[in-house]
Amino acid sequence: MMKQDAPAGAVVLVVDDDDGVRQVLRLMLESGGYRVLEAADGRKALEQVRSENIDVVMTDLVMPEQEGFETIQAIRRERPSLKVIAMSGAFGGEFLHIAKLLGALSTLQKPLKVEQVLAAVADALAS
Repeated sequence: MMKQDAPAGAVVLVVDDDDGVRQVLRLMLESGGYRVLEAADGRKALEQVRSENIDVVMTDLVMPEQEGFETIQAIRRERPSLKVIAMSGAFGGEFLHIAKLLGALSTLQKPLKVEQVLAAVADALAS
């Protein structure tokens, strides 16, 4: 959408077990000028959080291996200042409020729209 919303080089890690969702989010975020990293589950996400300079993590909540709730808690312990956006379509998004209690800065209910994704990331970076 608007490239001026993205700080130069801001890195967003997209965590979702669905390849299609990760690809769509990559396209949305790259259209906003962000650099995008991907992880298929929470364990891989934590490896990247430990080894990469990431500005925002967008994580699905319901995933195999390690779900988003565990991932959010681990990120809060290891990198408390890292901004986390939780996203879910499972059960009508009813788990999203739990994600906020566990430390997600904001939440998005799937299906996602490009405007809401870019706004959520811009807000996270500004907070």
